[in-house]
Amino acid sequence: MTPWFNPVRELDALLRTAAAATPCFNGAQNFDPEIRPADPRFGDYQSNGVLPFAKSSRANPRALAAALLSTLEKETACAPAFFSAEIAGPGFINFKFTPKFLDEWLAQHASPDAIRAGASAFYAGRRVVIDYPSANTAKQMHVGHLRPMIIGEAIARLLQFCGANLVRDNHIGDWGTNFGILLFALKRSAAQPETLSLDDIERLYKEGSALTKADPAGLDAARAELVKLQTGDPANTALWHRIVSISTSAFQEIYDLLNIHPDVTLGESFYQDKVARIYHELTATGLAEESDGALVVWHDEHPRFSRTSTPPQPFIIRKKDGGSNYASTDLATILYRLDHFHADECVYVTDARQQDHFQQLFLTAQKWFNATGRTLPTLRHVWFGTILGEDGRAIKTKSGDPLRLKTLLDEAIERASAIIDEKNPDLPPDERLHIAKTVGIAAVRYADLSQNRILDYAFSWKKLLAFEGNTAPYLLYAIARIRSIFRKADASLPAVSPASADRAPLETPTEIALARKLLAFPAALEQACSELRPHFLCSSLYEIASAYSAFNNADKVLVDAPDIRAKRLFLCARTADILSTGLHLLGIEPLERM
Repeated sequence: MTPWFNPVRELDALLRTAAAATPCFNGAQNFDPEIRPADPRFGDYQSNGVLPFAKSSRANPRALAAALLSTLEKETACAPAFFSAEIAGPGFINFKFTPKFLDEWLAQHASPDAIRAGASAFYAGRRVVIDYPSANTAKQMHVGHLRPMIIGEAIARLLQFCGANLVRDNHIGDWGTNFGILLFALKRSAAQPETLSLDDIERLYKEGSALTKADPAGLDAARAELVKLQTGDPANTALWHRIVSISTSAFQEIYDLLNIHPDVTLGESFYQDKVARIYHELTATGLAEESDGALVVWHDEHPRFSRTSTPPQPFIIRKKDGGSNYASTDLATILYRLDHFHADECVYVTDARQQDHFQQLFLTAQKWFNATGRTLPTLRHVWFGTILGEDGRAIKTKSGDPLRLKTLLDEAIERASAIIDEKNPDLPPDERLHIAKTVGIAAVRYADLSQNRILDYAFSWKKLLAFEGNTAPYLLYAIARIRSIFRKADASLPAVSPASADRAPLETPTEIALARKLLAFPAALEQACSELRPHFLCSSLYEIASAYSAFNNADKVLVDAPDIRAKRLFLCARTADILSTGLHLLGIEPLERM
């Protein structure tokens, strides 16, 4: 076995090698095995690739499948030792791994250290900057800020686990038009900067925004305040520092609650002395031009970003008033991440509404780097949908305002606390509180990550806190059950020896089914990492926990027979190892008991 055994990739490689050595496949230049999970009644994995190849070559698919398997048996001496294969239907090939192989894989490759060692090859030596959670200052975090933090943290952990040299960059919005409005409102009020709270700042911004909309003179005044800030006026700069400081303290409370720790926090303000270079280089290379007083870049090859698109949608890199914007600071950020962090890849975690911005940003950066002889890092936009209420609408308070994120997280802990108090009233109060906090935050986190991130999803307290189904409480409880078994056995999880000669072979249907779900974990981890979609990992963990529940209900672990007891404790240990590893990657830490 290779150090990292992903069954999908291993079977794919075996079949491609066999096809290349099978005359009727003509060198297998166009053969794709198309490996995917099979119906459990027929096998573990299925190859569907013979059918399209047979159609393109006008051959009999079952005859091709038979020839391929014949070559596979001859050319790959090890194949029969770890799987059986049979042809089904018009030419599908079903593969089933042997119990002996499953046991060997569990012994060699299913410990946390072995999984980490295998996975670390994916991004080994690759320098990645991930841009999250990137909130805007002067605003309370609301429920809409949950997804970039939850998804960003999971992807950061995945990339780091898989070998990336990672930098977490909290690229906050701390500059721009909104600060002109806020400074304008603050100076009109009787508020004292030293006693300001984030609630005060948010209220003042709403008042200022209403004034600037109602009165053009107010808007001019707000713009003048922004110009003073951007040109270094001491009074406005001092107020700006105070606003940023208050916002940062409020954000940190949420970051601590969600265990999020950026490596650097470089806001838009950090790049203000770097945007002039962007204007100069894009103009000098002929990429940027003046349009209605603004400096813009067109992408005429793109149907929505060309001069002839309806409506025209240029990439504005400098506003009419000469001010910078997201486009100019984002371009400066890319260059800084290359020059300072030596980034090979930059990952941006934002909502779906910013897709056009990032498409234009990436197109502009590629042309700019090509024109200046630089190598552009790989740029990836990880976008996501919206959290909805159970009524299918955006979650809001009774007053119609967005629900504050701190309020949501506090409620999660309170609801989990009520459940834990009911289930385990005899636990010490401090332990009950720790369990409630862990379960409540984990439930909110997992409810988000278990969804395909590009889709909207409906938030439901009943579903996310349930101890049944694909939820965090269900997975946490599975690990707690395993740890309870080891306490009864008076053994520790690390003490289980995978190389024990006294362990009985895998035998019962539920033992084998659980081992097969554990074997599928590497493929899920690899897919989650390559596509930056944590829900693949969640699905695998839920299937493992479900298989473990069936195993635990059908096969007693602490039996008298030493060899069977050793085997089942070994299965329990490996299940706990993989579940714990997977949950950690999602930002969830297991509990000793629940």
